[in-house]
Amino acid sequence: MKKVIFALAAIGLLLTGCGGATLDKSDDSDTKGAVAEKKPEELVVGVSISTLNNPFFVSVRDGINELAEENKTKTIISDAQNDSSKQSNDIDDLIQQQVDILLINPVDSSAIQPAVEAANQANIPVIALDRSSDGGDVMSLVASDNVKGGEMAAQFLIETLGENAKIVQLEGIPGASATRERGEGFEKGAKDKLEIVDSQSADFDRAKGLTVMENILQANPDIDAVFAQNDEMALGAIEALKAANKTDVIVIGFDGNDDAIKSVENGDLTATVAQQPTEMGKLALQAAYDYFSGKTVDEKIDSPLELVKK
Repeated sequence: MKKVIFALAAIGLLLTGCGGATLDKSDDSDTKGAVAEKKPEELVVGVSISTLNNPFFVSVRDGINELAEENKTKTIISDAQNDSSKQSNDIDDLIQQQVDILLINPVDSSAIQPAVEAANQANIPVIALDRSSDGGDVMSLVASDNVKGGEMAAQFLIETLGENAKIVQLEGIPGASATRERGEGFEKGAKDKLEIVDSQSADFDRAKGLTVMENILQANPDIDAVFAQNDEMALGAIEALKAANKTDVIVIGFDGNDDAIKSVENGDLTATVAQQPTEMGKLALQAAYDYFSGKTVDEKIDSPLELVKK
């Protein structure tokens, strides 16, 4: 009898060791990918946005809400205000409220990891928006191809100014995946063709974009162009350039928010690598619907990009 019990226990341990980690809310590792199906109107979706001071992320939120209203889905939305600690606390609150799924737009891709892991422990699936997490299990990332977008910006400057033009780059929040990827793409596209004379962080913020640009101009008064890793920094840079009477300097942004598109139309912002944030929000929520209907969800869902210029 003891031998039988020992054999059964060994089999149990073997099965446990072979079962992969899943986002399933059941404990049955033999049904990896299975989920208790729910209709959209039965779901409670927790949403953590990095900041609602940025029009881009307001549009992401609006896209989520538009599709949620159409399908009578309850959403609980929190604004991290670009504070990683606040975002972690917000996500803890959403986990305590037992939401069915989390849509997370991280402030910082590294700092968000413990919050993602906490959601994993609670068996709450996670979809990342625009920026990834450096760790934990994320079911899907809904984002534009940031590397490609950075390359598009570099190519536009080469076509417009020719090679060897002097360029300044305004970087986003250090640690954000979008910052790394847009910078990687831009520097790859610019290599041996453009001279990047300075590259500094302005935290994806318009006011900081203005201040950082003012400081850069003091050391580099003869630049030809600015690549800002988002439109908010680009619009701030334009104000600094105007104040310094540098109206011949080309500025290209990234995102395609409403203020940027208007600025392009007015002839202030030269161009922007435009994402579609409203569509991005809808794609993320649709991925949640697909998951709870038993469909396979891609690990990476691409949101389209286009270059917008006058």
